[in-house]
Amino acid sequence: MGKCLFTMGYSFKNDYSEGAHPRVLEALTRTNAEQTDGYGTDDYCARARERVRTLCNAPKADVHFLVGGTQANMTVIAASLRPHQAVLAAHTGHICVHETGAIEATGHKAVGLASLDGRLSPKAAAEALAAHPDEHMVQPKMVYISDTTEIGTTYTLGQLEELSAFCRANGLWLYLDGARLAMALADGHSGVTLPDLARLCDVFTIGGTKCGALFGEAVVITNDALKPDFRYHIKQRGGMLAKGRLLGLQFEALLADNLYTELGAHANAMGRRLRDLFTENDYPMMSDSLTNQQFAVLPDRLIEALRAADYRFELQMRVDETHCAMRFVTSWATPEAAVEQFADDFLRLARQCGA
Repeated sequence: MGKCLFTMGYSFKNDYSEGAHPRVLEALTRTNAEQTDGYGTDDYCARARERVRTLCNAPKADVHFLVGGTQANMTVIAASLRPHQAVLAAHTGHICVHETGAIEATGHKAVGLASLDGRLSPKAAAEALAAHPDEHMVQPKMVYISDTTEIGTTYTLGQLEELSAFCRANGLWLYLDGARLAMALADGHSGVTLPDLARLCDVFTIGGTKCGALFGEAVVITNDALKPDFRYHIKQRGGMLAKGRLLGLQFEALLADNLYTELGAHANAMGRRLRDLFTENDYPMMSDSLTNQQFAVLPDRLIEALRAADYRFELQMRVDETHCAMRFVTSWATPEAAVEQFADDFLRLARQCGA
């Protein structure tokens, strides 16, 4: 995926450290001097919307382009819920952990439900409904899920169908956060496609920021009840970009010629190479991820040695007094040479420190 620019060490901290895929940059550069209407009313956004509808087999879907994932989540949830209503999510869900209480700041409670694998099950949602029986508590109205989840797992088509059926039977909106949707679509095991998401979800996002764009998320609304006045909510919540054509251009490029899923497949392949490195050398994994986020349980002395060699990654959790689960993230731009160099250094440093 391009030239390897590292000299020593490498960052596995996240999947948005790099800029954008060359095709995205080319589109932005080629059209840089053009004048277009603002706020997403330009021809590039119009074409990108049609491309999303075609790929999703959802000709009547509303498609909106927002600047980032938190703005998308905050806007979708606030626009969908009445003041007394709440959203259910796995306790690891992005809206529960990494958005600084953005949902609560809109006046809606995010109810975190215990999950061992990052997924939210109909059983957990049913228990939450039973625990909120009357007007003395918030009323659950939306189920929020992430695909891939925050710990790298994905939903199978069967799991998504079961959850969708539960939501519809119980009058709940189903919202899927696709910040890492390219990786979920390319995981090779779930069987989930964009038309499946349009069929089973009331609203979902197609992530750009972590999947080859400079920035941006596409919100796809398939339920007619959630469509009215959504642009008012985008503007009020700070998610509407004046130079909206920059978003349309990026999604038009990303969603052409299967590029989006190809980028996800590369990120996943690099992540699985790391997983193989850890498991083949008897280091346990915190989650059953086959995508671009890998969580290895490593001894502290090996973690220190890797950091001293200028490898960067993040602490997920402390496991015991001498071990931590560390998150390693690969991206569309991770060079295979960087992963192979890390593997060599990892094994060498493990031997040196007796870990």
